[in-house]
Amino acid sequence: MSSGHTYLEGGAIRVQATFAVGGVNTDPTTVTLKVKSPDGSVSTYTYELGEVTKSAEGIYNKEITPNAVGKWWYRWIGTGTAAGVAETSITILASQID
Repeated sequence: MSSGHTYLEGGAIRVQATFAVGGVNTDPTTVTLKVKSPDGSVSTYTYELGEVTKSAEGIYNKEITPNAVGKWWYRWIGTGTAAGVAETSITILASQID
């Protein structure tokens, strides 16, 4: 697990994962993204259903719009050809102006 960045509420954030085998970007058999909000609810997105975008061989991304202040977690899961997982947190802060 790794800790991510801090963002202000109200904006979209692009999360990305790169899958590789032997240092070469490789497409997994399946790609899943799970996003956990501060209230503990989890949303699941897949490449197969068109909810995740492939930008290049082995590189996938998703634009998310966090709708609550607090710590969010996202976990990328690849299976098969380039199996692997990565989990990162982002912190959403309340605006001090609005």
